[in-house]
Amino acid sequence: MDNIKELKKIANELRLNVVDMVHRAGDGHPGPALSIADIVAVLYFKMMNINPEIPNWEERDRFILSKGHACPIVYAALARKGYFSKEKLPELRSLGSILQGHPDMLKTPGIDMTSGSLGNGIAIGSGIAAAAKVNTLDYNVYVITGDGELQEGVIWESAMSAVHFKLNNLIVFIDHNGFQSGGSIKDINKSVYPVTDKWESFGWHVQTIDGHNIEQIINSISKAKADKIRPSVIIAKTVKGKGLPFMENDNSWHKRVPTEKELKIAEDILGVGTA
Repeated sequence: MDNIKELKKIANELRLNVVDMVHRAGDGHPGPALSIADIVAVLYFKMMNINPEIPNWEERDRFILSKGHACPIVYAALARKGYFSKEKLPELRSLGSILQGHPDMLKTPGIDMTSGSLGNGIAIGSGIAAAAKVNTLDYNVYVITGDGELQEGVIWESAMSAVHFKLNNLIVFIDHNGFQSGGSIKDINKSVYPVTDKWESFGWHVQTIDGHNIEQIINSISKAKADKIRPSVIIAKTVKGKGLPFMENDNSWHKRVPTEKELKIAEDILGVGTA
């Protein structure tokens, strides 16, 4: 799929799915899901080598959502891609549902790794990327982590080892929206900054992009793949709640349920249906 306009439309469809799912569930994290919608759309509908008919295909690209609470956006992408029926989406967080509040690889087709305990995605991704090298398999491992997660020590341990083992098949996106659950990162722990300098000092291939610009996302992945020695980190500057003005940069939407009225507003703004 080469149409930028179509990918933007898909991203907004996924955003609306998220708002609808969280509204129906009466619980969830819409803000951090919407900030990564454009990245998820590009990965699932343009860049990742995957096959919904063979979810556990050995040579598939892998995806890990380290910030697991944002999983509704991934569930929406998996359903649209055909891993399971879209009729499952309203079952988010329901007892016995395949769509739990955090990703579970034992319950949901297309989920490559269970996540939710923050900070572990890059370490796990490094292990999966190393396994590809050992088994001479040609796949890439993509990870999305939040910028608040950068306060976790295991992030930097895995950053060191990924460079040491030359895991050039590991591509990490940092959802750099400036917030975490408790507030703005600069108020909670500004030592996370400067993000770019830190990753460069660890020896990674570093890019900084607009995380809502489809062309930049595509190009950054292509550049990451072109580096045959180093793991890559793409620092995506994003807006929490992107796509809905009443959510954007309002951290109360980290975990909050849209009302019926807000769902209707979202439908009008995003211009697509939930079906």
